[in-house]
Amino acid sequence: MLDSSEVSRCEIFSDATNIRESLHFHTSQLPTPGTPLDDEKPKRRISQSDETPTKKPRLMVAESSNDAIDVVVKRRGCRRTVFRMLALASINYPAEPHRMLLPSRNILQSFVSSHTSDVFKCHSRTEDSFVTPPYACAYSNEAKRGGVPLLAVATEQGSIHILDATKRKEWDCEPARVTLEPHDNGIFDVKWNADDTLLATASGDKSTRISSVETQQLLSILDGHTSTVKCVAWDPAHRDLLTTGGRDGMLCLYDLRVNNLSDQDEIPARSAVITITAAHGQDKASGGRQKIRPLPRGITNILYPDDRPHGLVSSGSFDGILHYWDLRLPSNKSSKRSPKKPSHNPLFSSIMDPTICHGARSRGITSMSQGSGPSAGLLFALGADSRLYIYSYPTLTPLRTETHPNLQTNSFYVRLATSPCGRWLASGSTSRAGSLFLFDISNAGRVAPSYGKRADGPISPTVRFRGQSGEIGAVDWAKDMVASCADDGTVRIWRPDLEVYQNCISNSEEQKWDWFWST
Repeated sequence: MLDSSEVSRCEIFSDATNIRESLHFHTSQLPTPGTPLDDEKPKRRISQSDETPTKKPRLMVAESSNDAIDVVVKRRGCRRTVFRMLALASINYPAEPHRMLLPSRNILQSFVSSHTSDVFKCHSRTEDSFVTPPYACAYSNEAKRGGVPLLAVATEQGSIHILDATKRKEWDCEPARVTLEPHDNGIFDVKWNADDTLLATASGDKSTRISSVETQQLLSILDGHTSTVKCVAWDPAHRDLLTTGGRDGMLCLYDLRVNNLSDQDEIPARSAVITITAAHGQDKASGGRQKIRPLPRGITNILYPDDRPHGLVSSGSFDGILHYWDLRLPSNKSSKRSPKKPSHNPLFSSIMDPTICHGARSRGITSMSQGSGPSAGLLFALGADSRLYIYSYPTLTPLRTETHPNLQTNSFYVRLATSPCGRWLASGSTSRAGSLFLFDISNAGRVAPSYGKRADGPISPTVRFRGQSGEIGAVDWAKDMVASCADDGTVRIWRPDLEVYQNCISNSEEQKWDWFWST
């Protein structure tokens, strides 16, 4: 309240008020009563039968011609009165639907990798070779939260190397690593469970195996696929559930609590509790009189969304259409008269295939990753046509695409991963130069036109790194670091270090013997 006598005062009191606040309005913003309050009482509105009658606030206006009015409102709650609406309108919230974040290209450019302390080799199990190519890698959940950066690397020979990627001096020795050998065939995917005590590995031997990190023992074998198992994902809401996808087009859900065990070489084997066949359709039948049985289209990647504990998103090798499955009710019950097996249908799918907008035919998806933080509500998919596609979640609607002139992803071994902060995305490449690409996805969720109508503008300039030879397939993020796996049998760690990066730029000829940096 202003104490000046030149300022008129208007007080509004409501019944049983317990909150007091001061609001400043212009006289023109206040409603003017139709008749003076001193002459006669205003007519009261007759309330309906189902409406609780309420008392109108008493309005007292002082005699003054000044425009500035001090209003005192005593209210019990946030009622939608005229004065309350004027107060909300005077707050002046930002009108933009999405605030643009500053590009972080300078931060991405500062990532460097040492030739001695940031490189690991995947040792071979056989005597005819020294190293073996890594197929997949995954940081532990604790590493993504800023804990000890343990990195599990899966190789072509079926072994798992658990590396400690903690930053160390150049003269320090490599920390002791743990090596597991759950398979005798290539491992195409590896994932940590929620508490980082178990590792699930998907292999070309048609099985998924569960290993203990503490005891380094094989616990169980998950059967059910008829071809290579390409991907595996743990349910973040239920520690005993995990799902696998294979080249046979099947989605298999396993429950480690179900005792459907069978002895197989003294290692317990479990079968799937839910099986979805031909999840992404089948190829058309070919042949003349003797028709060839159509083959199902393979599953390339699966993930559990963070906000839906019973949902699963899957991608296929045939097109860019994503499917969302509700694993609680995965099937339609068949009638008693029909002896057919129950069919499994996704809850919803993408409304269009974005890959056909850039070529004559559909192209498959090699990898998927979900955003968080500033990129929450988005799904990022890497297409076999060397493009990064961005989908809206949960509608799975394609929004826009991103690419780089040197990005090549015409192989289903190439993966992508989003950073724990949700601002950056890493992608491998099939080029022989060993290129790693980092994207700034902070503003990927800004409002854009419909897909195909000027919606493919660049999100942010992409940063390219070259430090390995051959194809870079697997990538993954921890806090303040990213790992890349190449066909030369090496795993390289990239970390942001502005001082080292500036030194590399100023003394490139001298520093190239010790460091790799962005190109």
